[in-house]
Amino acid sequence: MELRGLRGPTGGQDLKGQGLGFSMGGAALPASSIITAVQQQDYSASVWLRRREKLEHSQQKCIVIFALVCCFAVLVALIFSAVDVWGEDEDGITEENCSKECRVVLVENIPDDISFLENGTSHLPLSVGLCSLLDQAMRVVEIVSPLWLLNASDSEPSSRQGGALLSRLQGLKARGIQLKIASGLSGNSTELWTLATHNAEVHYLNTTALTKGHLNSSFWVVDRRHFYLGSASMDWRSLATRKELGVMMYNCSCLALDLHRVFALYWGLQYKDFIPSFWSKRLFALFNKDAPLELTLNHTKAQAYVSSSPDVFLPSDRTSDLEAISRVIQEAQRFIYISIIDYLPLLNSSSHRYWSRIDGLIREALILRKVRVRLLISCWENTHPLTFNFIWSLRSLCMEQANCSLEAKFFLPRALSDGGLQGINHNRFMVTDRAIYLGNLDWVGNDFTFNAGAGLVVSQPEGTEERNSTVVEQLKAAFERDWFSRYTRSLQANKSLVCNKHQTSMPVPVKSSHLGNRADTTAHNIQPAPIRNRHKSSGQASITGKHYRNRQDIADGLLLSIDSHQKTGQVKISHRGNKQVQTKGDNHKNPVDAQGQSAESSGSRELPNGLL
Repeated sequence: MELRGLRGPTGGQDLKGQGLGFSMGGAALPASSIITAVQQQDYSASVWLRRREKLEHSQQKCIVIFALVCCFAVLVALIFSAVDVWGEDEDGITEENCSKECRVVLVENIPDDISFLENGTSHLPLSVGLCSLLDQAMRVVEIVSPLWLLNASDSEPSSRQGGALLSRLQGLKARGIQLKIASGLSGNSTELWTLATHNAEVHYLNTTALTKGHLNSSFWVVDRRHFYLGSASMDWRSLATRKELGVMMYNCSCLALDLHRVFALYWGLQYKDFIPSFWSKRLFALFNKDAPLELTLNHTKAQAYVSSSPDVFLPSDRTSDLEAISRVIQEAQRFIYISIIDYLPLLNSSSHRYWSRIDGLIREALILRKVRVRLLISCWENTHPLTFNFIWSLRSLCMEQANCSLEAKFFLPRALSDGGLQGINHNRFMVTDRAIYLGNLDWVGNDFTFNAGAGLVVSQPEGTEERNSTVVEQLKAAFERDWFSRYTRSLQANKSLVCNKHQTSMPVPVKSSHLGNRADTTAHNIQPAPIRNRHKSSGQASITGKHYRNRQDIADGLLLSIDSHQKTGQVKISHRGNKQVQTKGDNHKNPVDAQGQSAESSGSRELPNGLL
């Protein structure tokens, strides 16, 4: 029966407009129309459901994405809050508009009981230079110092300079000048508390938690335009009884701004016990060893940059102190003069890990490039016994080498009646025929690996007509004055060098090791000093618990040598007569266990059994 085209009794009018798929007549309903209508309704419902599911899924994705964005923003804020320098105002000074016409002045503190009669070379007194910086200040003075002890007891008349400087710092408040100080936790002194009451802001760094080391940095930045960097800390002895040296830079906002960024890094790490994975761009170095600042120093063209330590404190583009020293040594052509407190190429004195970075570079300069090297080392109560052995090892390289010259001297201060020392040579610098390096660290493996320090490299061309006006020539003259003075002593075979009156009461650390047939070392071995109390019956030299007159006696006939091909960089010790020697671990300042550090990358190697 044909169902299509059925019409109602009203003349066959189609009633689909009423939502029905069939006519209202008495005839049977069309089945296909009913099925089609139901299918259309099901399709519409399914489309609506799918759209609703997509909408709900999109909303969920938006919520998840929004939550992730919020978490990322919080994470970034937490990271950069570790070095919060977003609000730092650099006084509108940028790399483009900073000053490159600079004036440099060497400053020294020469104790009253040290007189260089043979050479009249002298420089601006340190206390006068620091006060001149305060006179130049207009807005802010930023100081980093590991120690604050400007005031001494009334029985120390020589401390008046420290007290005067402290008074000048307290007077900055009346002039409307902000004083900002960064110091290590060990520098928490009553003087810092006093300065804090005079409107100074003091931030403390827990460098022990951050680097397992100490804060050794010592520098000033004034108005991001002038700065001081050198060996002296805010200690009255640095202004009176110690021999110190540093540089003052005036109207040199390019370098001052770069050094200020090192200060800003310390400033932002107050009380932090972690080092951020990312540094703010405001802390990035402006200049480095590969892109130094082109400037004019005392009307002479020069190049300069700021370095710092350790590696974990290096934001992008910053050169480390070790890299700076390496570059200066490698570029030297005629001479390298080094004046330092301690020289010890060991990463950890207790485990005797040979640290070859600087020691190896000096050997290369001596043997491969025939550069003349002079080492002036302080002789004081903390001089490590193995220092003498390493110096003998360097000297042995030139025993039978033509055009090879290494000289070493020790600067001996005046011994006081109470056994203390006055006039210690606290300098930390190097000068070559091309450049200078001034820093805050001793040349010991631990210092460069763990301690925080800063340095300055300045290089000037040799063709300069007015050589006497360059900082390279001035620093060279200062070194030669010290070198030829009556206060230095050369290290000679079979002669003892006493560095401290109390050395006779210090036990010698010993570690037992049998060296077997290791006496056949290189032909350049030199015996540092003979031994006392040799026990021939047992074939064993024991000095544990004994008193000795100088630290050189630790050698006990030991022969120090370096592998002739320098392939392993290991220090070898052998005993004459194939006897057994005892040496126990020895304590040096900052004896930090270096395990977990990248020893090979830092140039350190652990000495195998049978050696030190």
